[in-house]
Amino acid sequence: MKSITLLTAAIIMTTGLTVSAETITLKGLHNCCKSCEKGITAAITKVEGATVVITKDVAAITAKSKADADKAVESLLAAGYFGEGAPVGTVEDKKVKSATVTGTHLCCGKCVTGIDDAIKTVAGATKHTAEKNAKSFTVEGDFNLKDLHAALNKAGYNGKLE
Repeated sequence: MKSITLLTAAIIMTTGLTVSAETITLKGLHNCCKSCEKGITAAITKVEGATVVITKDVAAITAKSKADADKAVESLLAAGYFGEGAPVGTVEDKKVKSATVTGTHLCCGKCVTGIDDAIKTVAGATKHTAEKNAKSFTVEGDFNLKDLHAALNKAGYNGKLE
């Protein structure tokens, strides 16, 4: 074993070869079914060389560099997922009567239930139009846009709010 380690060290020293990888772990992802897991995996592996290990609501994303790991996280966010450790993004802190949410992952009834549960935590939000496979949905009531964004993120979802 020592000879293999020494040989590896000698090759690295003489060739200048470096081996490095960056891992980012996100917790609290919405992952209720195989379609969610496939969606998470597909989003991350769009970035060349990026891989992911998913355990329930945790994704460990590994890429060859920090820049590539960050790109994989961006791809995951664009696919409608969110996990603690991802950049939160900015949403205007203002009261609204209605907001349209686009780009959130909604593959099944459990995803819709997750959205419903998240919206119920937003003070003043009274109803929504989220349904299975929808590309967008509307939230109505008298609520703060930033609170809606935070509730969706806490439930493991991401989306654009307008």
